[in-house]
Amino acid sequence: MKTSKQLTLRCRILVFLTHQIALPILKITRKAKPLPYSVQSLQSMPKGVIGRDLIDYAEEKDIAILSHYARHDMKHLLLGYDTSEEGEICMQCFMFGNGRISFPVLITVVFGLLFTPEYWQKMRLAYQMGKDCSPIYKWDWMKLLELETEYVKSQIFKSKP
Repeated sequence: MKTSKQLTLRCRILVFLTHQIALPILKITRKAKPLPYSVQSLQSMPKGVIGRDLIDYAEEKDIAILSHYARHDMKHLLLGYDTSEEGEICMQCFMFGNGRISFPVLITVVFGLLFTPEYWQKMRLAYQMGKDCSPIYKWDWMKLLELETEYVKSQIFKSKP
């Protein structure tokens, strides 16, 4: 059993790998679409719509919505994975199973395999769920912001055609 000090260090390493290494590489290699709405515009959307639900989710989790990182937070919201270490690793396993092969996905999955054996079963289940769901890795996430959250979830979690 890991102590809380070990878990904290491990979590800090994961945050360092993703935020200090993977994200800067992404900024150089990929031009992510910025959030096409202001936070105020998203807040004015009706509840049950992704844009508004994203704002509510960010407030609940005490995270800031970053313009070029909103797509990532939308995945947490729609896929149901928490913003914890376990949730982050499992979400990337889902994306890997769904066909997304990128540096952040790979670094997180490898990190999980090497350092979090207590999550292996959940990682395997997340990977399998990603394989079983409709492919979402090529979606234009910014076009989803005005759609109903439950409708988009139903499109993700239906079986592949």
